[in-house]
Amino acid sequence: MVDNYTSNFIKDIMIKDLESGKHKEIVTRFPPEPNGYLHIGHAKSIIINFGLADEFKGQTNLRFDDTNPLKEDIEYVNSIKEDVKWLGFEWDNLLFASDYFEEMYKRAVLLINKGLAYVDDLSADEIREYRGTLTEPGKNSPYRERSIEENLDLFARMRNGEFENGQKVLRAKIDMSSPNINLRDPVIYRISHATHHNTGDKWCIYPLYAFAHPLEDAIEGVTHSICTIEFEDQRPLYNWIVEQCEMENTPQQIEFGRLNVTNTVMSKRKLKQLVDEGFVDGWDDPRMPTISGMRRKGFTPESIRNFVSETAISKNNSMVDSQMLEHFVREDLKMKAPRTMGVINPLKVVITNYPEGQIELLDAEINPENPEMGSRKIPFSREIYIEQDDFMEEPPKKYFRLFPGNEVRLKNAYFIKCEEIVKDASGNVVELRCTYDPETKSGTGFTGRKVKGTIHWVEAAHAVPAEFRLYEPLILDEEEGTSDEGKTFLDNVNPHSLEVLQGFVEPNMKESRPQEKFQFFRHGYFNVDPKDTTVDKLVFNRIVSLKSSFKL
Repeated sequence: MVDNYTSNFIKDIMIKDLESGKHKEIVTRFPPEPNGYLHIGHAKSIIINFGLADEFKGQTNLRFDDTNPLKEDIEYVNSIKEDVKWLGFEWDNLLFASDYFEEMYKRAVLLINKGLAYVDDLSADEIREYRGTLTEPGKNSPYRERSIEENLDLFARMRNGEFENGQKVLRAKIDMSSPNINLRDPVIYRISHATHHNTGDKWCIYPLYAFAHPLEDAIEGVTHSICTIEFEDQRPLYNWIVEQCEMENTPQQIEFGRLNVTNTVMSKRKLKQLVDEGFVDGWDDPRMPTISGMRRKGFTPESIRNFVSETAISKNNSMVDSQMLEHFVREDLKMKAPRTMGVINPLKVVITNYPEGQIELLDAEINPENPEMGSRKIPFSREIYIEQDDFMEEPPKKYFRLFPGNEVRLKNAYFIKCEEIVKDASGNVVELRCTYDPETKSGTGFTGRKVKGTIHWVEAAHAVPAEFRLYEPLILDEEEGTSDEGKTFLDNVNPHSLEVLQGFVEPNMKESRPQEKFQFFRHGYFNVDPKDTTVDKLVFNRIVSLKSSFKL
């Protein structure tokens, strides 16, 4: 699954480590925090960690870094497990940071006994103030020189619940003048009287991520701890914790560049804000860059894996055009998706010279690019629906669809000519009266004359009502030089990111099931919505339009 990663610096490191005998087996992990849904950026990490381990016949743990009960929920755990499986991967072990809380506590006690950790009474704001800046060193806390005995006593009392949230923290004692701010006595334990989704109320102190994460990797025997580039500055702290906590295994942290995509945001905090403030209808809204949102929209796991593989692995963050992602789903679906016809903005057409009450079944290919998929039968009768956009009363030059006196071909059917327009009291066109030529039936080899336009349609008597949801980018990227101070990303939310239309599909679509994908003639690729589709209501999400100017 990582064939396009045949040459990358992480793989090269693994090869050297195996050849030198440093490791007998590659062990990686995917370590999400269960405080939100995974997005397309996480997909890259999943594919790298699982893919490289698979390639070297190693192991990958799915491990949840569940160290903050205030933000975590079992809902997120379940969604992450579903996402990993849907992308095509199986973990060797399902683990949680909370599995190791007792061991982490012991390692913190070890640091205290070594004089390398202390209980601090400073508030969060005071700790921030004492920390210093990028250009100015920090200063020592007045509690930094507490005795080992006093620190052991206070830390035990923290665990026993004698103090309130924020009253005390445990800090590593490293170097308040270090040029790396991460080494300026970082907080490694905090008090949080909150129920944990795994451990209940057993604990009221919790390790911070920066302390817990390296310990988890070491406990599990992870050989290569692969993470995104923003953790590079934390690598010295990672190594310090593994060394000073005297862990038997020493994982190697390796950073790679983040994947960013245009017209979206990748921050879980921002994505949660979009959900909480009602800009979308949930984490799985098809406009969201979450894996669950992309799955609901209709993206395939193959398309995401191929997209991620094409972006390659490097040390540099990348900004990828969202059209590139769409390109890969088109490529994946063009041979798989059945072709069909759907009218999303219907206009009724009566073919006045077609026999009343007659229903004719016409042949249509299921997928012309994949003849093995066969053909289907579609009904045709006196009354049909076409797209409103396929008719103009006063057309411009080079308009080849339907207008008064013009003749077009109905896809898989006959030539029809517009003879009469019916309007309502407001002057809107509500119906067309047309005639057809029975000699022009598709497949008969008729060559008597040619028409320049072909339009799609749905037979009216057997048409199945359907809802069509058309999507545009959720976030409008700013043009260079247009950013205003005081604006937030919410100011760039596209108010026209969703358009909902009521139309009709062919009768053979009546039995469509959630997550089935189709190509609607001229409209694009669509997915049957798995959340809102019912026995009595079909809902189609447009995955992508048919064409794009994007080229690899």
